[in-house]
Amino acid sequence: MSEAPPFWFKKPGVAAYLLSPFGKIYGNIAGNRMKAEHSYAASVPVLCVGNFVTGGAGKTPTAIAIAKTVRTMNMRPGFLSRGYGGSVSSPTVVDSNVHNSKDVGDEPLILCDYATTVVSPDRVAGAKLLEEQGVDFIIMDDGFQNPSLLKDYSLAVVDSRRGIGNGFCIPAGPVRADMRVQLSVANAVLVIGKLTAGLELIREAAKMAKPVLTAEIQGVGSDALEGVHVLAYSGIADPEKFHTSLEDAGAIVTTFRNFHDHHQYTAQECRELLEQARDEKLVPVTTSKDAARLRGMGREQDSLRSVSKVLNIQIAFENPNMLEMVINSTIKNAETRRIKSAG
Repeated sequence: MSEAPPFWFKKPGVAAYLLSPFGKIYGNIAGNRMKAEHSYAASVPVLCVGNFVTGGAGKTPTAIAIAKTVRTMNMRPGFLSRGYGGSVSSPTVVDSNVHNSKDVGDEPLILCDYATTVVSPDRVAGAKLLEEQGVDFIIMDDGFQNPSLLKDYSLAVVDSRRGIGNGFCIPAGPVRADMRVQLSVANAVLVIGKLTAGLELIREAAKMAKPVLTAEIQGVGSDALEGVHVLAYSGIADPEKFHTSLEDAGAIVTTFRNFHDHHQYTAQECRELLEQARDEKLVPVTTSKDAARLRGMGREQDSLRSVSKVLNIQIAFENPNMLEMVINSTIKNAETRRIKSAG
C-alpha cells in the first residue's frame, strides 16, 4: 500500500470533488508561500530537484546523475536534504557508518555514497554547513516548494505513468501547490518514462517556454534477476513502479509485499519475510531505499538485508547533453545574481 490515497491517481471522482474546496485553499496557501522572498543566497550555485506532487517521481536518481556529471566538470557537489522520516533536528553531515534511517531518513543514506550529504529541516542552515564542508555546487533533493534558500535553477521531475494524478491539490489530490505558480517557478521539467500521464503537463510547460527534458529509469545489474523467482518487498510511494521494473528485468515476481512509504521494518516483519522466502524457495528482492532503511536497525533487519538482492536504478537521459545544459545554466544564473548583488 502507499500513503497516497488511490483516488489521487485516478480520474476525479466524488472524493476528489468533495475535498476540492480544501485543496484549493491548500494550493493557494502553498503557492503564495512559494512566492515569498528567500532569506539566504548561498555563495555557490544551488540546483533544486523537486516535483509538483507528493510521492516518488525519480528525484533521488536524478540528483545522483547530476552529482556524477558535476564531478566530471571538476566541481565538488554536495546534497542538501530535509531527511524525511529522520529525527535529527540540526544540520548534520550524513555518515552511513554512524547514522541509520531513523536518524537521517532513507534517501540521504543513498546520496552520501556519491557526495557530501547534509540533512537539515532548515534548508538555509543546511546550505551553510555544506559551504563549510567545501562544497562548490549544492544539489537540493526536494525543497522545490520551500522558498527560504534561493535556488539558481529548479528542475521539476514528473513520472510519466502518474503525471500530476487527478490534478487536484492536497487533500483532494497529490498536487503540492497551485500548478500555475509551480510551473512559473520551475526552470525546466524532466519527464521520466514514455507513458502519457504527463502529456498535459508537457503542453502547459511548452506554453510557458519551459524546456522539457526526457529520461528513463534503468536497472543496474538487473540481468542477474532474469528468470529468478523472487519475493519482492518495498515501502515506497509507488510500488507498482518497482514491480514493473522487476518484470522488465526478467524476474518472476511470485510474491509481492507492499508496505507504506518510508516504512520502518520491525524484527517480526523481517523474520516473516525471511521465513516466507525460505519456505517458498524465493529470492528476496527490494529497492535501494528499503535496503537503506534496514541497515543498522537490528539483527533481523541486517539478516534480511544481507540475503536480499537490491534492484538499483539509474537515470538515462534521452539527450545526455541536456544534463550539462542544466548544470551550466545553474552556474550562469548563480554568477548573474552574484554580480547583481555586488552591484
